Amino acid sequence: MAKYSTGRSSGGGSEGSCELCGRESESLSEASIAGAVLSVCDNCAPHDDRGPKNQEDGGQRDEGERRRRAAQQTAQLADSGKGDPTYWIEEGTNYESDPLPYLVSGYGETVESARQAAGLTIEELADEIDSRVSEIEAVEQGRAARAGVGGSVVTALEEALDVSITEEA
Repeated sequence: MAKYSTGRSSGGGSEGSCELCGRESESLSEASIAGAVLSVCDNCAPHDDRGPKNQEDGGQRDEGERRRRAAQQTAQLADSGKGDPTYWIEEGTNYESDPLPYLVSGYGETVESARQAAGLTIEELADEIDSRVSEIEAVEQGRAARAGVGGSVVTALEEALDVSITEEA
């Protein structure tokens, strides 16, 4: 369970607990994670949204690249907590080749309502679009990015349910 800052930590090499994972550490560093600046241990430091500093651009990242990295890290972290890496070992990730498009507000409710109106269960819809039940559940619960749902699943849902849940570019 993640720990949140109490404001008593001084960060930058102080001794204490990581504000992300709670692990005791003699060496904490400052990291920006999901918009919050936290004191984190060496294991959590790679989750810094700012990423490694690039000498050529002064450490500034393209906004799309930052969002892509954040989505990847979130999905990978969520998957690591499931305890069964079989899917990723056998099939690999497709974060690069199947990016999740920008989703409109309320996309989960839209998909759930359309599925119910079509008289389909989640299992039936997953079979119809050749997807996993967990991906459909993630979309309906509004956590597609955190679950690492690919853009192909979103496109298949839009086509199968005749809905639009992505923002037009």
